[in-house]
Amino acid sequence: MTAPRVVCVGGSDAGIAAALGVRELEPAQVVKVFDLAVARTGLRDREAAAAGFGPVTVASTADDHKQYYPGAHQLEMRVTGDRVTGRLLGFQLVGHKDASVAKRVDIAAAALFADLAVDQLNDVDLSYTPPLGSPWDAVQVAAQTWVGRQGRDDQQSSAQ
Repeated sequence: MTAPRVVCVGGSDAGIAAALGVRELEPAQVVKVFDLAVARTGLRDREAAAAGFGPVTVASTADDHKQYYPGAHQLEMRVTGDRVTGRLLGFQLVGHKDASVAKRVDIAAAALFADLAVDQLNDVDLSYTPPLGSPWDAVQVAAQTWVGRQGRDDQQSSAQ
């Protein structure tokens, strides 16, 4: 929890948050490193496994906006979800500092807060205009890649 949120909740202790009826917030972090922005929210694969989940992490790549519009930047993303329930557990991404990385990690943080499954990210109506995005946002492309990978893994498991 970040310092401003600790003040709002009344302390970083989960017991205090529960007593106040406030849910613990998923930490979302973004940092600028030269011309890149690096962000994460939720759990990484190892952390999810340590917490008792059956994590599956899938990497994907998408552009921050339509390629035909000048200045598109590639985003590298990793989605971690639970193998059994499909629940979103974590999201990491890196891209150019002008590629709205902070917006995208915030989308994932909101999805984590709402306990969405990875495939439910595709149902979120996100804004779109060619200079700033795509009909399927990069976050949704990453979710679709995760879901597609799960389908292939399920088919391989049942064939064995």
